[in-house]
Amino acid sequence: MEHRDVGILHPGAMGARVAAQAVTTGAAVWWLPQGRSAASRERARAYGLRSAAGIRELAATCEVVLSVCPPAAALDVAGQVAAAGFRGVYVDANAVSPERMAEITGVFEGGAVTVVDGGITGPPPREPGRTRLYLSGDDTAVARVWALFDGTALTPVALAGPVGRASALKLSFAAYNKISYAVAAHACALADGHGVLDDLLELAQLMLPGTPLAELEHLAAAGPRAWRWGPEMSEIAQACRGVGAPSGFAEAAAATFGRWEAHKDDPAVTGQRLIADLVQGSSSST
Repeated sequence: MEHRDVGILHPGAMGARVAAQAVTTGAAVWWLPQGRSAASRERARAYGLRSAAGIRELAATCEVVLSVCPPAAALDVAGQVAAAGFRGVYVDANAVSPERMAEITGVFEGGAVTVVDGGITGPPPREPGRTRLYLSGDDTAVARVWALFDGTALTPVALAGPVGRASALKLSFAAYNKISYAVAAHACALADGHGVLDDLLELAQLMLPGTPLAELEHLAAAGPRAWRWGPEMSEIAQACRGVGAPSGFAEAAAATFGRWEAHKDDPAVTGQRLIADLVQGSSSST
């Protein structure tokens, strides 16, 4: 199997699982352990990632670099890679707007870097068929990235067209999928305030089973992720404005997720707590 060196910046819960898929296809995947948490270090060890001494070593070693980070950090990460003198294929797989992707591409302008636009949909890849990596941009570079994940739990899908298309698809899906959690929480807060929350849940279980409105446990899943989803909503709002569509839904969702930032990575937070945070205007955990 052909040996390939790939860099991943920075492997959190999603990024580590993405990196693990490339390892299964024979790639040597490098990361930067400096300043990262014990949980990140343990994930990297478990998935067979290799430690680079710094960004310059990673840039010099790798032919492909994937950025999988919170959207607010995407432009800064691209700048760090460019400053390190990277020459290869740079994949921005973050939840950013097409406008932000244009900025990221501009960071590498005039250099020896080909930018590929990536959009991940679904949970961290563990089993085939649930998580996709959409790719757009230069055909040769897209094919190179596609080959890294072919046959893994992360299904690569090439989109015809330029950089920006994968991000547009990712955000369009998130605009429905993730804003639905904010809408469900607001409906529950309204019902709770009028003493009919149990009745609303019973009605939703009958009419809308399997949705965040029907199950408080389902709604609770938004709490630990809200710190990432809030900035993603801001990217969606920017993308909406770019095509002349109303941005108010995404902006309101960003404000809602902002109420839940204190629950970052807390698997114990309950749906009832998230509803209370909306009513009280507080994000304090109990």
